[in-house]
Amino acid sequence: MFTNFFYELKDGGVPVSINEYLTLMEALKAGCTDYEIDQFYFLARSTFVKDEKNLDKFDRIFGKVFQGIEFIGEESVEIPEEWLRKMAELHLTQEEMDEIESLGDWDKIMETLKKRLEEQEKRHQGGNKWIGTAGRSPFGAYGYNPEGVRIGQDKGRHGKAIKVWDKREFKNLDDSVELGTRNIKVALRKIRQFAREGEATELDLDDTIRSTAHKGYLDIKMVPERHNAVKILLFFDVGGSMDPHIKICEELFSAARSEFKHLEFFYFHNCLYEGVWKDNKRRHNEVISTMDVLHTYPHDYKIIIVGDASMSPYEIAYPGGSVEHWNEESGETWLRRLLNVYSKSIWLNPIPEKHWEYGQSIQMIKQLMENRMFPLSLSGLEDAIKELRR
Repeated sequence: MFTNFFYELKDGGVPVSINEYLTLMEALKAGCTDYEIDQFYFLARSTFVKDEKNLDKFDRIFGKVFQGIEFIGEESVEIPEEWLRKMAELHLTQEEMDEIESLGDWDKIMETLKKRLEEQEKRHQGGNKWIGTAGRSPFGAYGYNPEGVRIGQDKGRHGKAIKVWDKREFKNLDDSVELGTRNIKVALRKIRQFAREGEATELDLDDTIRSTAHKGYLDIKMVPERHNAVKILLFFDVGGSMDPHIKICEELFSAARSEFKHLEFFYFHNCLYEGVWKDNKRRHNEVISTMDVLHTYPHDYKIIIVGDASMSPYEIAYPGGSVEHWNEESGETWLRRLLNVYSKSIWLNPIPEKHWEYGQSIQMIKQLMENRMFPLSLSGLEDAIKELRR
């Protein structure tokens, strides 16, 4: 059973190895959990799932292997919330309960549920066939049947359900959704490069043992503390069409500040020009020369530009094209200058990638970035990090 579970995880796209399988076996042998299914679920999940984007895959495969019903047909199925909205509960006498017949066995119940999912088109309440509420059907919530599948109910009422099917807890953590601060931190950690610089404050145990054995007396060796040596310049597009994306930009900014010791940030509007700023309230009075930025921060800094790249094409291609001021040189000129200094540069776009082809300016920026534009989703950020690490 456990071997089959392991291979189902591999076939289902969850990256697992024999080491994790052996760890699970050792944990079971050591009595870390009994064989109650919920406890085993959490033990297996903590052992096999190393990346949050795989939690949904794990849940569905776990349900499939251990007699779940997450895989009904080729695709997993979602029950519309409207079908399960609680408007009443069914309360029967014992005699009325005894008159209701069971479908018979597990296979019959699963086969019937699959058929109902294919046929049902609307909400039902109080019936004896469809998925719904307050009825005698084997499928639904707040009703009664000798054997059935409880779907969408807060907790058990009669103890008759042979399977509970609720919404999967981690579906929103799949890699196609927008990020949260925690997920961003997890992704950004993959770009870290550790180095030892500065004052020696930590014990180097290996070198101490080696030197002591060589000299014949205790010879303590110290090394500088390891820290993340990656240096980041972060540029945020603000205002206008970026207003709907403020939340995700704030989350990215918060995560980046907590992960990188060497981080500098600047704001711009629509496209990069001769000036950037650090305080949006004083952006007209405290402008920082973009050329000064290029001369201040060495070429080993990595560049992350965050913006929807949605603007008039003139703002990119022509002098004077900016909507806010007269720019002596085009945005394209300034963007190329930035990329010539910093070879490790990427653009993160909060607009879903499927909409990029409809924006001329997005295509222009993407071309200028040599296709190093990535969506602000978990998979997009991971691809961006891989690009920065090359």
